[in-house]
Amino acid sequence: MIAMIGTFQPYFIIIAIGLTIMASYTALDMFTLIKSSEKNKRLLFLGGTLSMGIGIWIMNFIGLISEDTNRFASYQIPLTILSMVIGIAFTGMAFLSFYGKQIKYYHLIVGSVFLTFAVIAIQVIGLYAMNVNIKFNFLLLVFSGLLIFGSFLFSLWILFSSKSYTQSNQVWLKPISAIIMSLAIIEGHFLLMRASFTTTKVLGGSSSDSSFIIYLVLFVSILIIGGLILSSTLISKQLVATDTNLKDIKAALDASTIVAITNPVGTIIFVNDKFEEISKYKKEEIIGQNHRIINSGYHSKEFFKDLWRTIQAGQIWRGEIRNKAKDGTFYWVDTTIVPFLNKKGKPVQYIAIRSDISDRKKAEEHLKETIKENIDIKFALDQSSIVAFTDAKGIITSVNDKFCEISKYNREELLGKDHNILNSGYHSKDFFKNLWKTIGSGNVWKGEIRNKAKDGTYYWVDTTIVPFINGQGKPYQYLAIRNDITERKKTEEVLHRQDKLAAVGQLAAGVAHEIRNPLTSMKGYAEFLQLDEKDPERMEFLSIILDEIERVNTIVEDFMVLAKPKAVELEEKNVVPVIKNVVSLLEFEARKKNVLLTFDCNHEIIQIECDENRLKQVFLNFIKNGIEAMPNGGKLHVKTIIHDNNVQISIQDTGVGISKEKLKKLGEPFYTTKKNGNGLGLMVSFKIIESHNGKVFVESEPNKGTTFNILLPAKIA
Repeated sequence: MIAMIGTFQPYFIIIAIGLTIMASYTALDMFTLIKSSEKNKRLLFLGGTLSMGIGIWIMNFIGLISEDTNRFASYQIPLTILSMVIGIAFTGMAFLSFYGKQIKYYHLIVGSVFLTFAVIAIQVIGLYAMNVNIKFNFLLLVFSGLLIFGSFLFSLWILFSSKSYTQSNQVWLKPISAIIMSLAIIEGHFLLMRASFTTTKVLGGSSSDSSFIIYLVLFVSILIIGGLILSSTLISKQLVATDTNLKDIKAALDASTIVAITNPVGTIIFVNDKFEEISKYKKEEIIGQNHRIINSGYHSKEFFKDLWRTIQAGQIWRGEIRNKAKDGTFYWVDTTIVPFLNKKGKPVQYIAIRSDISDRKKAEEHLKETIKENIDIKFALDQSSIVAFTDAKGIITSVNDKFCEISKYNREELLGKDHNILNSGYHSKDFFKNLWKTIGSGNVWKGEIRNKAKDGTYYWVDTTIVPFINGQGKPYQYLAIRNDITERKKTEEVLHRQDKLAAVGQLAAGVAHEIRNPLTSMKGYAEFLQLDEKDPERMEFLSIILDEIERVNTIVEDFMVLAKPKAVELEEKNVVPVIKNVVSLLEFEARKKNVLLTFDCNHEIIQIECDENRLKQVFLNFIKNGIEAMPNGGKLHVKTIIHDNNVQISIQDTGVGISKEKLKKLGEPFYTTKKNGNGLGLMVSFKIIESHNGKVFVESEPNKGTTFNILLPAKIA
């Protein structure tokens, strides 16, 4: 190279190298930050491009000036600006390849080519700007270009494509890459200077003016690079803080939430540790797959179609999904899928944030089963039992339909009341005191209770009362479960009566024959004495003896009926004349006792299957009892009515009546309300009616009279 006029300034070279290294590091720092920034991408790209472009230019400019400061006298400012613009443009095109998230090897090659062009363009235009003639050694120029290209490629590979490059070792890889890139720029300057031959066209200008302008340019360059370095530092700090926040957020999400990111077609591109933990799959097994890998088959196709329809429309989807882990177990997740949209409003990726709710779903399932079980139990109870809840004070808070049905009350009439509303008066106060004492101490009470329905009828219930205990061991409510045993109680009553009848029958079998023989002899001799007796007083005594013997004989006859009932021979008869005949027989006796005896029947013919004589015995017995129940006179009304293919014969008196306690015992052997009765008449009458497939109902109130209702199957004419 032809010698130049001027003086060599080595400290300029040192300054140029330092500024180049700083500019390279600042540029690479900004370019690496583009990956982790969304909002500042353009600003970082512009700053990095300017920093690298000015770094290449300043190495060339100061390198040329350092060889001869007098060159600046003929320096052409427009060409200098052009070299700077072209260098920045080539640098921008070089790093445009690294703007995306994925960097391929060809991106490194393209970037290295443009950086090499930037160094050569700035060198050549810079020489022309100093108004010199240039000739190049072609082979040396090509070798220099290849060496510069190789250096740039190695530097970019270290930073952007090496497998060893991670967030943790970025601290030392970035400076190494910046130094290698700076060396590429520096060696490019010196090699290109060696490959070129320059001669000065024009010389002139003041050395002091040139030095001043050089220092001014140096100062401005240092300011520009310093500003870029400061901007890079501030942006780095901001991004580091943001990165720290993101790390904290990621750590919090990993600790509590299952996170997965998919691309627009649903392919999984990221999962966190929590996803691996719950799915039992490793990241390598999940990345590149779609969520069908954990599909449990629980949800329908329509379910997932609706999900995709929602997120593809750019809307957030929320719901609960049952997934299947690698080991075959199922787990539930509460899922939120958030679509990320591009400028056109189309999803570019989806983030699914899930929370494990398997325990909650198990609890819900258990709760559903418990509720269903309770509903089934309630249904079973409602179908079979009478159920009522009361509070601690015995106030009814809930009743089932069966309770309303048997009590004849509706719910509104029962709720808020206590069980006194059903009290029949049958049980004593001590009975209920013992009941409350038992359940009040937290024990279950069991027993039988007779209740009174709204219509006045009585019914028996087998009752179990269960107290519910609070934390203090005190009952806070009671559950009463009852079963209707009215029919059973009636059966027991019938069996009880039959047991008494059997006992009387056994007694009658042993006694009747022993009594009847002496009675026959006594009656015969009394009648024989009557034939010869003339004394009126003695005749009266004999009549009394015969009457009493007849009375005893009647009792014996009743005994014989109980001991050995006669076979009933039923014939179809009109019962109306039978009743009329009995009424007419007793009219005279009734008038003697000041009793008005009447008979009322709307039918002339009522055919029934009966034993006429035995039925007459029943009517005579009941009507005579009615007359005797009115010692001071009164009314006795016999009435027949037809309903449901039955004839009801009512014998109603206005006598003294019968108390409830005595009414229960009517028909029992040897029980009577009369002073001189033996208690067998009603028992025999009830037995006769039963043998006719009929029933007897007795209604009575003290001082209001008594009604005997006889119900017999009828054949209406």
